[in-house]
Amino acid sequence: MAPTRENTLVLFDVDGTLTVPRKEADPAMITYLAELRKKVTIGIVGGSDLGKQQEQLGANMLQNFDYVFSENGLDAYKDGVSFHQNSFKDYLGEEKLQKFINFCLGYMSKLELPCKRGTFVEFRKGMLNISPVGRACSQSERDAYEEFDLANNIRKDFVSALEKEFNPDYGLKFSIGGQISFDVFPVGWDKTYCLQHIKDSGYEEIHFFGDKTFSGGDDF
Repeated sequence: MAPTRENTLVLFDVDGTLTVPRKEADPAMITYLAELRKKVTIGIVGGSDLGKQQEQLGANMLQNFDYVFSENGLDAYKDGVSFHQNSFKDYLGEEKLQKFINFCLGYMSKLELPCKRGTFVEFRKGMLNISPVGRACSQSERDAYEEFDLANNIRKDFVSALEKEFNPDYGLKFSIGGQISFDVFPVGWDKTYCLQHIKDSGYEEIHFFGDKTFSGGDDF
């Protein structure tokens, strides 16, 4: 059976798939997606919040996709209308949340990196984003950190330390993505979380495209 808008859903990761990480989408990509939408239902699913996704995919993003799953679907939209929200803070509770953040800040204070900037812990509705170099770094600093990280396993070792310290009690999952950070969220709140919103929608095929589909990657 040929794919149609009624029977086929195509979902895309954002960073590293539709765009260079944290950059605006190329106009040719936006045009391609508009053409694809004539043939199948399309959506995005990413760890970033809605504002960051709009910076990359345009102010009209909610109108240009059938589904928008910000923060892996913790903040979900269909046909431009919000229909679901969930909270990492409510799941974990303030006491555990502060203990976790304090551990992260203490761990990062001991790291020697090419540089450190600001915004090391970013709180989102459905997750925490942890960046050893800091999200306020420039693009050149971001590139330098990524190279250093790949050579020295900074994020992988950080995640291992968090796993040892907090699981299984906290029930958290860690997902390395992009160039400079990793996401922290409850088990089951990864990109598969969005599937609960579409499981009864009648699609015969659901396709997903992402750049980090390896074990431990945020598209796995």
